[in-house]
Amino acid sequence: MGSFYRIKVHAGAREDLLVSKGPGVFEAWVRAAPERGRANAAVLGLLAARLGVEAKRLRIVKGSNFPSKIVALLGS
Repeated sequence: MGSFYRIKVHAGAREDLLVSKGPGVFEAWVRAAPERGRANAAVLGLLAARLGVEAKRLRIVKGSNFPSKIVALLGS
């Protein structure tokens, strides 16, 4: 398994934004609503863009139904 990232998510925000809070720690604001995985998908997209990888290489390994999440980068 590769790297892990901790992310605090604020769904239903006015804009999509990802802010680094330290090594491997982020805070994300996404416009998507926290329903049917939409906010999770938006967060993975933001993190993938920041890391320069495809979103399909990221997996939420803990907290998929909660604002605090742990995301793994697979294959690194």
